[in-house]
Amino acid sequence: MTKTTIPWLDSPGEFPSTALALEYPPGLLAASMEINAEWLEASYARGIFPWYSQGEPVLWWSTSPRAVLYTAEFKLHRSLAKAIRKMHDTPGSAIRLNTAFERVMRACAAPRPGQDGTWITEEVIAAYTTLHQRGLAHSIEHWQGDQLIGGLYCVALGKMVYGESMFATQTDASKVAFAHFVYWLKSQNVHIIDCQQATGHLMSMGARTVSRKVFETEMANSIVQPTLNWEPRELKWTYDQT
Repeated sequence: MTKTTIPWLDSPGEFPSTALALEYPPGLLAASMEINAEWLEASYARGIFPWYSQGEPVLWWSTSPRAVLYTAEFKLHRSLAKAIRKMHDTPGSAIRLNTAFERVMRACAAPRPGQDGTWITEEVIAAYTTLHQRGLAHSIEHWQGDQLIGGLYCVALGKMVYGESMFATQTDASKVAFAHFVYWLKSQNVHIIDCQQATGHLMSMGARTVSRKVFETEMANSIVQPTLNWEPRELKWTYDQT
């Protein structure tokens, strides 16, 4: 008989084995009342991530198959290379790391065409911002002068990077930031980025799906690697791909 119930968690130390995740909805593992930095740190270390709608309990997931991007397999399409060249030809444009984390989160939470709402609530923003203050969550930002026009945020444990959400107010702004980020990670010997869901956007850039077992093995190997230097800086484009 297919399992149809999930446990209710009262503390972040109670996460069950990811092997107990439901087949439907695919990957649903557990639920809780609260979300904070402690819950996030405990969940990501197990390959578990939160995703839920406002007004619902916090739902925790471990999807299989899992979408990942191996940095060596990133596809820099001609159109993106053109956008990167345009960005570097635009005075005042820059890709920066960790200079506006909460602003990036709030931009990711902003309403988008065709979406009724967002799961990035004030509670979620507070939880990830605290994680950022602990050096475990990070933002990559596309600036045009003093305007933040695109970017993304992620969680990182050791050399395991978990991609979260992206936003753009101009065409390709988040893709340009993501490309800079991927190549910087590659230069830092980061092997894999967790993408969680297999979206067409990510698959077009080289992401693919792997089993939960493969993902968790990759994650275990990456988490124990030395932590990257996430100090705020500009991410320079020093590659010949464009």
